[in-house]
Amino acid sequence: MEYRILAKDGRAKRAELKTVHGTVQTPLFMNVGTVAAIKGAVSTDDLREIGTQVELSNTYHLHVRTGDKLIKQFGGLHKFMNWDRPILTDSGGFQVFSLSGLRKIKEEGVTFQSHIDGHKIFMGPEESMQIQSNLGSTIAMAFDECPPSHAGYDYIKPSVERTTRWLRRCKEEMARLNSLPDTINKEQLLFGINQGGVVDEIRIQHAKEIAAMDLDGYAVGGLAVGESHEEMYHILDVTVPHLPEEKPTYLMGVGTPINILEAVDRGVDFFDCVYPSRNGRHGHVYTNHGKLNLFNQKYELDARPIEEGCQCPTCRSYSRGYIRHLLKAKEMLGMRLCVLHNLYFYNTMMEEIRHAIEEHRYQEYKARKIAGILAGPQD
Repeated sequence: MEYRILAKDGRAKRAELKTVHGTVQTPLFMNVGTVAAIKGAVSTDDLREIGTQVELSNTYHLHVRTGDKLIKQFGGLHKFMNWDRPILTDSGGFQVFSLSGLRKIKEEGVTFQSHIDGHKIFMGPEESMQIQSNLGSTIAMAFDECPPSHAGYDYIKPSVERTTRWLRRCKEEMARLNSLPDTINKEQLLFGINQGGVVDEIRIQHAKEIAAMDLDGYAVGGLAVGESHEEMYHILDVTVPHLPEEKPTYLMGVGTPINILEAVDRGVDFFDCVYPSRNGRHGHVYTNHGKLNLFNQKYELDARPIEEGCQCPTCRSYSRGYIRHLLKAKEMLGMRLCVLHNLYFYNTMMEEIRHAIEEHRYQEYKARKIAGILAGPQD
């Protein structure tokens, strides 16, 4: 791995990351394909066409459905899904949070009750690393607990201390796996995750502890899970300065275009979120003037593209009125066209961000972009 900062504008950084699966330019948005596919019938050929740099899949979901051992027999996730660019796999740690009613946490790891058929699954740091090694992803995330953001100090502190112990086990297990002869990707990278809810003291101490471990990259987790945007930005303000600037900084599960613009300004350069695909499947599409709901009747006879000047495959060929017709008729093509547009919008915004940082005009770009979004649709 080689991570090189190419330009800075304030705390915003423009960098490139060289990996065994190619070089990516940051800041970047990872398109979320939880079970090795973008929801909305979007193929990997589509992802290449709309400028996707990194695809993100989920360790827990691929483990319980289809299985990582089967995917290893295909030669790993890249060959399985026909994707030749980097893949990041989430460790399953977020499921410790999202499946809180179906899990039990111990020092060894977490016992889940499968959300599919109810059978018991155990996953700890070693198991998570083994699954991700079978998948052969470019970047593996450390196994952690994502505590509720407003949990009390007495819950969060021991939780984060356990996450630190799990991180050491992840690092040791990855080193072992990368040395084995049958490992698919012996250059797999490991990103550690900073936790701590909205408690400054715990966040800062944890950032310092994991920074000392000299990992390949660092994520800020446990945000966008119930706290306000202002709390999120504050945690980034106090935490990111204690993470190594010379390594990738990843804000997990975030977020809206405005969230991303604010986080870039605080030194973050990796993002992922289900919003563009989830909203697209419900007919909500992003533009430089906020979101449009294409189910609205006012678009019934609208012959314009979703956004004038947009060069995505959807806007080059289809009108708002036609897409609305597809959505109302429950045709899958309607969802697909909206998801394609939204992912293109996000990927293109990241490209604009990179150019603005290079040209030292990020503050002007950010202010103009946010003003347009907040102004709302102009029709």
